[in-house]
Amino acid sequence: MPPALHAPAHGHSRILGIGGYRPRRVVTNAEVCERIDSTEEWIETRSGIRSRRFAGADETLTFMAQAAAGKTLAHAGVPATDIDLVLLASMSNLSQTPPRAVRVAHEIGAHRAAGVDLSAACAGFCHALAMASDAVSAGSARHVLVIGAERMTDIVAPDDRTTSFLFADGAGAVVVGPSATPGIGPVVRRADGAYEQALHMTAGWDDFARDPDTAGRPWMRMDGRRVFRWAMEEVCPEAARALELAGVTPDELGAFVPHQANLRMIELMVERLGLTGRTAVARDVEHSGNTSAASVPLALETLLSRGEVRSGDSALLVGFGAGLNFAGQVVLLP
Repeated sequence: MPPALHAPAHGHSRILGIGGYRPRRVVTNAEVCERIDSTEEWIETRSGIRSRRFAGADETLTFMAQAAAGKTLAHAGVPATDIDLVLLASMSNLSQTPPRAVRVAHEIGAHRAAGVDLSAACAGFCHALAMASDAVSAGSARHVLVIGAERMTDIVAPDDRTTSFLFADGAGAVVVGPSATPGIGPVVRRADGAYEQALHMTAGWDDFARDPDTAGRPWMRMDGRRVFRWAMEEVCPEAARALELAGVTPDELGAFVPHQANLRMIELMVERLGLTGRTAVARDVEHSGNTSAASVPLALETLLSRGEVRSGDSALLVGFGAGLNFAGQVVLLP
């Protein structure tokens, strides 16, 4: 007979702390319009965005992730030496190897931690959060640091009228640790490659290396209407299912924190989910723009810092984007 394997008993997980980093430079719609054929009113009406943050040369992806991680650890009261795993979600990491998560772990003093990068675009944070929850619940890690960090200004052309006013930079993070009771609900997730061209890069870096004049620098391109329709048709029903799986009704939900893609999209999702005035809704997109994998933790931090939600409240998190793919879950707030 083969030997029996020892496996840790299954437990529960929850978010212990949260933190974020926003670049110093505030960029208004008026400044964006200096590079594109648009108006401040059109941008705000179309997206709900009034301003956003752009990272400076010294605000690298690693720096922002490290800063968000430091605030998160302080909020959680967990020393960096207790972190077993760092998961870093980003779609704008231009350095393929070594993993950026390993560098962040080293910089914050998490010298015992493994580091793994995750590329799932705007759904990356929620995917990583599910992985962290599974690791803690299964006993393969006690504390996991989950970071969403983006420098979208590195991959979005500043003169692209369809995307340049939407995307911005920043980082947000949470610490996931053990809990006596469930604090992170079941994840819902799916991808549909039929929509691959709805949000994609114009070329690969290999194409650019072979013939930069023909390929041109790779930039992100998006068909906003297709993404909008897909989110309404596919993501909304799955967000409702996440509530059902967690045993939370819409009128019991403390907060709704969707990916901060577009204010019009957020308001329509609130309506379709049947949420009431009791639920605090994250609208961080108004002053942060779309920060891709960083948007959910940054928006969650804003709600907590403003006192719009309290520790122990339930929150529905939903990330969706390139792939097209999504992930979401209900969590209890730290």
